[in-house]
Amino acid sequence: MMTAHHPIAIIGGGLGGLTAARVLHVNGIESAVFELESSREERVQGGMLDIHQHNGQKAIHAADLFEPFSAIIHRGGEAMRVLDHTGKVFIEESDNGSLSRPEVDRGDLRELLIDSLPEGTIHWGHKVTAIRPVAGSPGTHEVDFNNGTSITTDLLIGADGAWSKVRPMVSEHYPTYSGISFIEADIHNGAANHPAQAEVMGPGMIFAFKDNTGILGHLETDGTLHTYLGLRVPEEWIDTIDFTDNTTAKEAITELLSGWTEALRGLISKADAPLTPRRIYTLPLQMHWDRIPGVTLLGDAAHLMSPFAGEGANLAMYDASELAQAIAAHPSNTEAALAAYESSLFPRAEEAAAESAQSLEMMFQEGSPKQLVAFFLSMDRQPDGVSA
Repeated sequence: MMTAHHPIAIIGGGLGGLTAARVLHVNGIESAVFELESSREERVQGGMLDIHQHNGQKAIHAADLFEPFSAIIHRGGEAMRVLDHTGKVFIEESDNGSLSRPEVDRGDLRELLIDSLPEGTIHWGHKVTAIRPVAGSPGTHEVDFNNGTSITTDLLIGADGAWSKVRPMVSEHYPTYSGISFIEADIHNGAANHPAQAEVMGPGMIFAFKDNTGILGHLETDGTLHTYLGLRVPEEWIDTIDFTDNTTAKEAITELLSGWTEALRGLISKADAPLTPRRIYTLPLQMHWDRIPGVTLLGDAAHLMSPFAGEGANLAMYDASELAQAIAAHPSNTEAALAAYESSLFPRAEEAAAESAQSLEMMFQEGSPKQLVAFFLSMDRQPDGVSA
């Protein structure tokens, strides 16, 4: 079988990889995206994202998609309340209609990006199994996939998330456990089926805490109550619960919420779908690498951080747009483009990672939500949401 060659190959069809391909396309540059999922329908892309004016929205403008993006904004989704475990509300803010951080459904945003690309740009069902430099051709890499195919490329872009297969080409850093695990839950059609839970969630997002345990959630555009139960627990703790037995898992998790009001507990105990456990991992705050010819990273592959500053998706998209525009600005010098991109990537990622780490410590500590309330009261703005 003949090995196909692609001048630019993007590994990963998440928001970052798709944005890179779209901004390259807008600038008249062809690329190929290789995504391990078999199709766009394989997995529900759940969760809400607040797209920030200073980074995520800049990427959308660079992708020439701001008009259709505006059509998928969840009006009212920026409403926010901070509670304690008894349901006492300390802060409540309505959505003031500002477009500085509008909420959108992650799935809707991904669909928008997919539809904006030329047919055939995305190669579905391609899971990377091996990457190696091509001998005698500096900057060129060969990539093998689990379906038996291989490609070569002059520019390999790793947009493949936390457990990136591209990252080892530039760095020995590996994600480490943050100390926080999430249990993710969904209640569908909450207003009709579980009005008490819909009432406590409200029209936007909630931050409810008791010391090192927090319930963070938001109302999705289809009426789903999407909840993350955050716990400061050892890395192996998730393995002590059998999440394949949903009834037993619900009982075990709900027991951890003893003393919480039933309206908040019900966001877990009344979940329609099986609970999903997620350990939160991070890369070093000062993540960087030496310039390696023909390869670079963006998004979580480059700077995995906890979701408590709401920057993950925004940074991935902004990285992607900055990289694509650097490539367009240096049409005959890829290495100059990558050097320019990485010189700004590292400091902005370090700043965001530090903010995320500080937010984690502020939220998940004894006395929470006291510190969180003080923080929000000191800021003349609404909080950033949790991005998954």
